[in-house]
Amino acid sequence: MLRAMSDALTVFETIHGRVQPLEWLVLAPHPDDAEIGAGGTLIRLARAGRAVGILELSRGERGTQGSPEVRVAECARAAGIMGLAWRGQLGLPDGELRDTLEGAHALAAVLRAVRPRVLVVPHHRDRHPDHFGSYHLSKRAVHLAQLAKADLPGDPYRVGRVLLYQGNADITPNVLIDVADVQDVWAASVLAHESQFSGAAISETVTPEIVERRRARMTYWGTMARVRYAEAFEAEDALLVDPLTL
Repeated sequence: MLRAMSDALTVFETIHGRVQPLEWLVLAPHPDDAEIGAGGTLIRLARAGRAVGILELSRGERGTQGSPEVRVAECARAAGIMGLAWRGQLGLPDGELRDTLEGAHALAAVLRAVRPRVLVVPHHRDRHPDHFGSYHLSKRAVHLAQLAKADLPGDPYRVGRVLLYQGNADITPNVLIDVADVQDVWAASVLAHESQFSGAAISETVTPEIVERRRARMTYWGTMARVRYAEAFEAEDALLVDPLTL
């Protein structure tokens, strides 16, 4: 595994692939959050030849099951299954993810390094403090990354689009993506996090029933989109749509 140090502000770890410009980057408060909420979309994009990635903000070190060492190996395994171009971990403290200047500077430096066109972040209505804290942290980081006079390494960068993904709460999406053709790969990527999804159920998320439960949600959104399975996202800004594609 490689470590990349921008300066004293941040150290992030590359656990899969290499640092490069990305089409889509999903921010995950903990290992496995990105697979559960946006994994099918990432797999579809990777299959289409797009460079996509995941950044864990924490290593999930306070989770009931697994250890940081086990979970990073699971993340690397899942990245290979999905076909990610890059996966990294920022190493902010699990259980304490929130909008701090230090954390925002660290995340902004990563955004400048991988330059995602689309950034996908947890929804602010999520019940988990780390999830809605990650949303607010990402808002400040996106702002800082584009400022020419910000005390950050790298060239200023403006993220083109921010989407919110569904975690542990209901949302009102305005973007639905067909993921029916990648269900087997998606399930394999989720179950690569074996420490979380085998053995006793800890919560509605940390459970051996995770694929069944999340697939039921995909079925619901798929019904809304007239496909079998769909992932749901919310765009905070209006989407410009070509009427010829409707």
